[in-house]
Amino acid sequence: MRLGPKILTISAFVLAALVAVGSAVLSAGLIERVSGSTVKTALLDAGHDWADVQTDGLEVILTGTAPSEALRLRAVAVTGSIVDATRVIDGMDVKAAEPLAPPRFSVELLRNDEGISLIGLVPAAFDRAEIIDPIQNLANGVRVTDLLETADYPEPDGWRKAVSFGLEALEDLPRSKISIAAGEVRVTAISRDGAEKSRLETRLARSAPRGLRLALNITAPRPVITPFTLRFTSDVGNGIAPRFDACSAESQVSRARILAAARKLGLEGKADCTLGLGVPTTEWSEAAEQAIAAVGELGGGSVTMSDVDITLVALPSTPQSNFDRVVGELESNLPEVFSLYSVLPEPVKVDGTGDQDSGPPEFVATRSPEGQVQLRGRLTDAKVREAVESFARARFGTKSVYAAARLDPELPEGWPIRVLAGLQALSELAHGSVVVQPDYLELRGTSGSKDASDTVSRLLSESLGDAQNFEIAVSYDEKLDPLAAIPTPKECLTRINQILTTSKITFEPGSADLAGPSQGIMDSVAEVFKTCRKVTMDIEIGGHTDSQGREEMNRSLSQQRADAVLNALIERRVLTGNITSRGYGETTPIADNDTEEGREANRRIEFRLIDAVQVIGPVQDPAEQPAASEDQEEDETASE
Repeated sequence: MRLGPKILTISAFVLAALVAVGSAVLSAGLIERVSGSTVKTALLDAGHDWADVQTDGLEVILTGTAPSEALRLRAVAVTGSIVDATRVIDGMDVKAAEPLAPPRFSVELLRNDEGISLIGLVPAAFDRAEIIDPIQNLANGVRVTDLLETADYPEPDGWRKAVSFGLEALEDLPRSKISIAAGEVRVTAISRDGAEKSRLETRLARSAPRGLRLALNITAPRPVITPFTLRFTSDVGNGIAPRFDACSAESQVSRARILAAARKLGLEGKADCTLGLGVPTTEWSEAAEQAIAAVGELGGGSVTMSDVDITLVALPSTPQSNFDRVVGELESNLPEVFSLYSVLPEPVKVDGTGDQDSGPPEFVATRSPEGQVQLRGRLTDAKVREAVESFARARFGTKSVYAAARLDPELPEGWPIRVLAGLQALSELAHGSVVVQPDYLELRGTSGSKDASDTVSRLLSESLGDAQNFEIAVSYDEKLDPLAAIPTPKECLTRINQILTTSKITFEPGSADLAGPSQGIMDSVAEVFKTCRKVTMDIEIGGHTDSQGREEMNRSLSQQRADAVLNALIERRVLTGNITSRGYGETTPIADNDTEEGREANRRIEFRLIDAVQVIGPVQDPAEQPAASEDQEEDETASE
């Protein structure tokens, strides 16, 4: 059967339509697969591995959770660079933003001769006047630049404690940078000399609040030493071990050479030379080595170097021939710039009273541990006596000087200068004596300064001149050292404990009113706090009761009594910023509550140090700080 033309035409159209539809479907699937694969690859290459890609025909649907809104937009942009933007369907979510972390509050205090600057970020609730007002008072007219910003976040723990200590440190450091953050203070400063550096480090370390992380970086420029002085003494035969009364060096190499020369002669123990500026010649250490060796060749004596002048004093028992040989060799070998003065003294007899009629004339001054000074012996005339007495009163105090010197017009030339030099040297000691003779001066005593021997050696060398025979015997007593005298918080608490060992803070029965005798005890306790005012202590006043009565009532009463003690300190003008009060009630008995004696012991007031152990040294990041172990916790207690 033959198909009609119409049927053939319709069939052709249907077949063509089917082919077209099939081709379209195949093309759309291909485009869908290619688009999805290309977009997914591009997103992975751009680091958006969190994004999922789905296709629906020509549409590209993006899903997933973007870490941020910015990354979501970047993912859309990457996809739009691959396919037409109208084909992109954004079905992505954005991760919920975490709450903003509080900023790091910190203050930089910068102080120099030009003024004081404050830079940093402080909590909005913090009263800026707590920083600005003390600094304005400290500035004393110089410019104060306030560049502080604020942020409305709570004050972090340890913030006020650090600010308070930072301001206290700024008071003592005219050239410094003090960095303050919660719980930590960093101090960078310049001191005048090594002694001040040591004093500042000791005071800041001991006064730092407990629990504060403290980093100290205080530097001291090398002092200018004038005159550049060295004094070495040895008399082993008479029991005087080799020692340095003074030693100066310009470098560590020079110091090592000088000390090595002294150790060859038997110098033992700890010895040092002050490193400083002002060395008169680069050949200083070479000359010092030769001079010290000469003392050994003589069998004892002393050598004093003052700049380029060297005075070699032999022992009175030294044979003349040996003296001449050693002096001649030393004089020949010394660098040309140095001048040598040699002395072979006659045997010295020191009476020490100033009243002897035979032997060499003397002037004697003694200073007692109580500060009383007696002047005895001989002076040239009335004008010299008046000058000496006036000098002594200026140095030691008008009421501390007792003068009983007699006049002797036959005294040698230069006697007043020797007497004044001896008094000036004696003023460097806490107590001691000086004996002045025409050819000899002897200074003995005790000082609270480790540098006293250097100081008096330099002073006598400069005042007495060349070829002078003098002896120095100055000992160091740590008890007289103002640095060592600064009490620690534990020492301050011990003083309170000593008061409460023999006395007891008591109250009127059933009340928080201090009993009459307790007022005197509080006076004594307040004096201890005032003595320790430079020592920052976190103190807790703990109130305790016996077990009679209701527990809540006892706790309340103990809190009131602890508050009463705190208020008593405030009334006596004790700074109580670091003192807190707490009532423990009957919870911490120290005796049996079943007896009257035990109950009496349990009714008490205790003072104790609180907070963690203070850390001294370089400050680490908080994350790097090791956790304190339980045995590091301070729980020193002073009880009534």
